[in-house]
Formats: sequence, structure tokens, C-alpha cells
Amino acid sequence: MSARGLRAIVALARADFRERSRRPAYLVVLLGAVALAWLALPARDAHWVIVNAGAYRGVYTSAYVGAVTALAASMWLMIGGFFAIRGSVIRDEATGVGQVLAATPMTRWAYVLGKFLSNVLVLGSMTGVLAASAAGLQLIRGESWVVDPIGLLTPFLLLTVPVLAITAALAVVFETIRPLRGGFGTVVWFFTASLGALAGQGGAAPLGGLGGQALAESMRADLTAMGVRVTEFSVGFMYLDDPLRTFTWSGMQLTTGFIADRMVLTLLSVGVAVVPALWFHRFDTRPPARKRGATSAVEPTAGAAFGHRPVTEVVRGSRFAGLVSGEARVLARHASGWWWLVAAGLALCGLAAPALLPVVWVWPVLVWSRLGAFRHESSVAGLLGAYPGPARRGAAEWTAGVLFTAALGLGPMLRWLLAGSLPSLAIWAGCVVAIPSLAWSLGSLTRSQRPFQVLYLALWYAVVNMVI
Repeated sequence: MSARGLRAIVALARADFRERSRRPAYLVVLLGAVALAWLALPARDAHWVIVNAGAYRGVYTSAYVGAVTALAASMWLMIGGFFAIRGSVIRDEATGVGQVLAATPMTRWAYVLGKFLSNVLVLGSMTGVLAASAAGLQLIRGESWVVDPIGLLTPFLLLTVPVLAITAALAVVFETIRPLRGGFGTVVWFFTASLGALAGQGGAAPLGGLGGQALAESMRADLTAMGVRVTEFSVGFMYLDDPLRTFTWSGMQLTTGFIADRMVLTLLSVGVAVVPALWFHRFDTRPPARKRGATSAVEPTAGAAFGHRPVTEVVRGSRFAGLVSGEARVLARHASGWWWLVAAGLALCGLAAPALLPVVWVWPVLVWSRLGAFRHESSVAGLLGAYPGPARRGAAEWTAGVLFTAALGLGPMLRWLLAGSLPSLAIWAGCVVAIPSLAWSLGSLTRSQRPFQVLYLALWYAVVNMVI
């Protein structure tokens, strides 16, 4: 690649980083990184932990602080960081910046590399804030007053950087595949990253995975030397009945093979990032009618499951029931026939086995996320001037969401009603109200569907796994 091409890549990455670092999503994930450092390094008498080595944890030296926060950062950036860096290609297309870039000598390869580098810069800056927070917390906890920069930063370089590089590359891949650009891609990535985080902790994970196995082996070796036999090593937010006991950890055992694996994983991310150049259309400026399968510049929110439907409904009359009916039709008509077929199948499963209600109530996440947000994302908010006032409009939209949620969960409700299970009915009713309330509130506040999609999936995952 020529020097001119490299300068173009760097310029694009720098400009893109500056633009994204000013967005609210960047600040939210950044604050999340700081909160993560606090969770990863609990006080001595705390009843939660991120890393548990057989009821032991290391004394808060720089080496231990760096290793634990770096491992936690890898999992956080895979999920939270991914959603912070998404949307750049879509935004270039919607604002016309992409068409301007298409008129320049910049190639498809340079463009996707520039986006990849920008993603790395965003995630890297978050990692830097997390490392600085970890150093500050080490001093606050007061178990070790000696800050060793090398011991603190080495785990971030070997554990976090390769993972954030792969995450940055896959974000480019998702943005250049149209069905994965919107809400459907959000759901796909959430479950893919969650499974990847679990698989990446195993000893069979390729190229060291998240690096947790190397951390576990070194801690196990130190505890064995102390005469403590460790059979369990866990990573993740865990509640403890009793605080962990401490031991002095000597640090990670950095073998040549482990370092080589992490370097290969980092270099592999560059290869993944340039693959989309094979199919990226480079912002084809032909009229939409001439494009096969063309869609609008507005971010598609549910991939193939949601077709092109009218975004508004004509509401006859001014009665509240008519408003609710119109909002319900708007909410329902954006789902395709096969989506409703799956929803009906899940509803019948819920009738046969009420315990499947969590499965029933994860399928409509892309429909709920439209509450409060879709009129802004589809640029029809200005057309609603002739619609009833904001209060009645919001109440009608929220009511439609409640009715939609209740309809999908009707099967389990009937079973619990016949069985006279009042506690289950109370929980059901609370969820029927809470889910659309959360969706409508976040959608109205952020004017985006993505915050609800991410938050709801995280809450759903935590409830299913009995974390909360």
C-alpha cells in the first residue's frame, strides 16, 4: 500500500474517532468501563467478585490488578464496546459522507481498514481509561502502594488488545452485511459474543481465547506451592456468602508460545477487517429503484424479519381506543409473516410449558424497541403534528405495547390462572407492564432502538442465568 493510501486510512480513522468520541454512547460505555474496574476490584469485605480461584484472590498488587481488570475488560468490550462502535458505515451512508468518499481515490480496502482502525482507537481509549482507573483503585484499596506500570499494563496488551482488535474487525463485517446492520445484528452479536466469552475461557480455546486459562494456570501454580489445591477457577460477576481469602500472586507466566498466540490473534483481526472489501459496495450512488434489494438509508432494525411497511397508520376518530388501535397496527405491521408464524409457535409452546415464557419474551425484542424511537429513526416525527397531543400519543403507544406483550404471553398466563398461582400471575403482570415501559422510556429519551435492545438482552440473560 502506498504512503498516500496509508495517510488516507489514518485521516479517516482520526476523523471518525473524533466524531464518535463525542457521542453519548461513547460516554456511556466509558462510564461502564470505570464501573467495571470498581466491580473487578471489590473491597476486602465485599461479597462479590469477578475472578474466583477456589475461594482465593490475589493481593491487589499491580500485576493482579492489571490481570483481573484486563480479563474483565475483554468480556466487556466484546459486548458493550461493540455496540459503541457500530453504526459508522450506516451513518456515512445516511449523511452522504460515504458518497463523497466514493468520489475520491480512496479504495474499498482503505475505507474498511480506516473503519477498523477507528474502531480500535475507540475501544483502545476505553481500555486506557480502564487501566488508569485500575491503578487508582489499587491505591484506594490500599493493599499495595507500589504501582508497577509494566506489571499493570502487560495484561492489557496481551489479554485485552487482541480481543478488542477482533471485536473491531467483526464490527466492520457486521456493518457491511445488510441483514446484520440493524437490530437483528444486535441480537446475533449479543448471543454470539456471550457464547464466545464462555468458550474463550476454556483451555481448548484457539490462540489463548480470552487469556483466562493462562491466568488460571499461573494462579493455580502459586496456590499449589502454598499447599492449597484449587479445582475451580471462575470468571464473571459472582455473589459470595463469605469474602475471598487472599494470597500473594507472582504474576502471569509469559511463555513464548502464549505471546506468539496473542500476536497471531491480533494480526488475524486485520485480515478479518479487510474481508468485507470483497463485497462492500463503496456507497453505490445509483438510484434506489435500480438497486437489487435496496433499502433506505435509515438503519434497518430487524434484518430480514421485518419488511418494508408503512410507518404510519390513519387513525379515524379521536377516541383513545382508536389511537391505541392505530398504534397497535403500526407496531404489528412491521413484522413479516414468518415472524408472526414463529411468534405463534412460541406462544403455543408457552401454553404447553409456562416455564418457556423467557424464550417467548425474547423473540419480540426488535418490536418492543420501536416503542418511542421508530418515529424519530424513520424521520416521521415531524409529520405527527396533526396527530393528537404528545401525552395522548405516548399513552396510546405505551398501551399498544402492553397489549402486544400480554398477547404474546397469554398462554402461560392462562395456565397460571387455571392453577391459581397468584405469585406467578403477579410476576407476569409486572413484566407485561415493565417491558414496554422500559422500551418506550428508552426509545423516547434516546430516540434510538439500540439502547433498549442491548439493555433488555443483558437483563434477560441475567434473569435466565439467575444472576439477578
